[in-house]
Amino acid sequence: MEQDQSVAAGVDSGSAEPGAMAFDLTTANPDANAYGHNPPAVTAGSAVDHDGGAQAPDVSAYPAEHAALNGTAGEMANYQGAAENGGAAINEMGEPVPEPSYEEAVLSAEEARLWSVVTANSLDFNSWIALIEETEKNAESNILKIRKVYDAFLAEFPLCFGYWKKYADHEGRLDGVSKVIEVYERAILAVTYSVEIWYNYCQFAISTYEDPDIIRRLFERGLAYVGTDYRSNVLWDEYIKYEESLQAWSHLAVIYTRILEHPIQQLDRYFNCLKELASTRALSDILTVEEASVYGVASENSNQALDGEAHPDDPDKSSKPEAENLAKYISMREEMYKKAKEYESKIIGFELAIRRPYFHVKPLDNPELENWHNYLDFIEKEEDINKVIKLYERCVIACANYSEFWIRYVQCMEDKGSLELANNALARATHVFVKQPEIHLFSARFKELNGDVSGARAEYQHLYSVLCPGFLEAIVKHSNMEHRLGDKESACSVYEKAIAAEREKEQSQLLPTLLIQYSRFLFLAIRDLEKARETLTELHEQLNITKPVLEAVIHLESILPCEKRIDLLDSLVEKFVTHESSHGEGSSLVDKEEISSIFLEFLDLFGDAKSIKKSLTRHTTLFSCKRSILPSKKRKADDAIVSDRDKLAKTGGTRPVTGTDPNASNPPVWPATSEASGQPWGAAYAPQATYPAYGTYDYSHQMPQPAAQAAYGAYPPTYPAQGYTQQSYAQPAAMAAAPVPAAAPAPTAAYPQQPAAAQPYYGTTYY
Repeated sequence: MEQDQSVAAGVDSGSAEPGAMAFDLTTANPDANAYGHNPPAVTAGSAVDHDGGAQAPDVSAYPAEHAALNGTAGEMANYQGAAENGGAAINEMGEPVPEPSYEEAVLSAEEARLWSVVTANSLDFNSWIALIEETEKNAESNILKIRKVYDAFLAEFPLCFGYWKKYADHEGRLDGVSKVIEVYERAILAVTYSVEIWYNYCQFAISTYEDPDIIRRLFERGLAYVGTDYRSNVLWDEYIKYEESLQAWSHLAVIYTRILEHPIQQLDRYFNCLKELASTRALSDILTVEEASVYGVASENSNQALDGEAHPDDPDKSSKPEAENLAKYISMREEMYKKAKEYESKIIGFELAIRRPYFHVKPLDNPELENWHNYLDFIEKEEDINKVIKLYERCVIACANYSEFWIRYVQCMEDKGSLELANNALARATHVFVKQPEIHLFSARFKELNGDVSGARAEYQHLYSVLCPGFLEAIVKHSNMEHRLGDKESACSVYEKAIAAEREKEQSQLLPTLLIQYSRFLFLAIRDLEKARETLTELHEQLNITKPVLEAVIHLESILPCEKRIDLLDSLVEKFVTHESSHGEGSSLVDKEEISSIFLEFLDLFGDAKSIKKSLTRHTTLFSCKRSILPSKKRKADDAIVSDRDKLAKTGGTRPVTGTDPNASNPPVWPATSEASGQPWGAAYAPQATYPAYGTYDYSHQMPQPAAQAAYGAYPPTYPAQGYTQQSYAQPAAMAAAPVPAAAPAPTAAYPQQPAAAQPYYGTTYY
């Protein structure tokens, strides 16, 4: 079938006639592009100029200097006419008049209070909304106060297109057209793939300008980005409405033709409207110049042809009846319509499951998140990378707070060979949208793998120095990266600087954990045994030793290939189990008993009789007389008794002489030590094999967390646990005389832990 020449209409990138207006909506950012490539055309992507001819697409949503940070609301497009629109005013002397600063705006008491709230927590969305409402109520005609609050709010939440619209309305009411344009240009810089923001911008242009070319160019800028969006019908409808008001039938027919190439909402309606247009207007009215030459008819636009352009008549074509040409015209578009409907049938399920296509701080429900993943799985199979990019851009509007989608976007672009697009998405995620540490850890690893070591180093330093001061995982990963690069001195320096910073604090919760990690790193990676032992010794001076830290110390001491410092460990255990807190912040009795039991197991392997006796005496004195208040231990003992009964019932055996009498009114939970048992202490210690392994202790209570982030509450406060093989100091075989309950799994570590094997520490991996 002969190709219809009109389908390939392009964007007229020329500027408006001189004097038409100060700002050209098309040339606001010529030759610039957000992604380093021209946005895919809609059909060929664009508008029909006044001649009906095809023009090369040459527009973009924002300038190249912002390509690394698309979505930064605080920047504005470098548009033509900036000096006249939003620039400095000129006084009678011809000198620029400086604009008033925000500081000149006088705040009410309530405004000042709300400003203090959002300053302390810039992610408190509800307080921001209350501040905007309070400001609008009190500002009246004070545009400075309105600008101050909207600029600050939209810098934190640039995807809230409704507030860009409100901001533009305020500027139009209080200042003028030029400032409205400035706001909308910033808006499309921030939310380029939002149908709504382009719709609002085009409505403003229609109400402001009379030149059709200016308005058409703005429509084309928007449609080049969102024209294939399934929900873009509202913008297409506005374009159709405008062309109908001008009775520009050939332009209208081209718009309908372009729509039929894409599976958007209400495609049936658009096809029926095109057929109705073709049946109610003469074919010459709806054909462009190029189409008229193909069909051999005289177009209504033929008198607009360029001077000297020849249109020789073809007798064969001119003799064709109108009905035949019309049937051919409709047939070609019906074929396009059917292809679009076929593709729509594949995506309609995904599209209908998108309940919230816009941004909001409230978390999405799991089915909608899963639908986005499934939709992306489907679209990634497409050969056309533009389809992939556009769906990802839609996704990261609705799912802007979810680092998993940004990470997936970056990896997809990298896999498709576009590192520039991957870096673009990663920059927007880390600098603007995602407020959680996970994306920064991914960014550092991504940059390292792509050869940007200085960028990775800066990302780690920003994370544990600025974003989340003292963030342990970033410190550990940074040190490990320096070690991978062969710079042992820098690797150690990362730990030492962090430790020095924590020492300056009056009471650091992180310091003991840092010392543990550094000691482990020195032994496993650097192979500096003496320095590793020296680092552990510093823990003796710490007052806030916790159970996980003490477990780790005992474990490290057990694996170091040197003489065991039993006296040092004994002093730490003594301090822990005998410490009493007057404020109820001390360790629980259960934790103290478990540490004491773990130390007894350690001594059984490495200690002598004297040290065992000393610790056993302390253990018995502190805990044996308090067993009745340890319900968890009693439940374990009772479970063992029930298990024994079941075994005896099945085997017909006889109850052992030693052990607990289940028929006693108050059965002793912990049997007394028996010399005949061959155990160094009572059989009650057998269940201690269920204690958490020393290599998997929990750092979650010591992990620094980001500042309160109510607006980004969809993320877990810690990272997924990474389990390792547990280290256990099992009792000698002689302990089997006592019934042992089944071992309970160790508590899941909130922070990736170091395995007992001699290998460097590694945390969560994204590759």
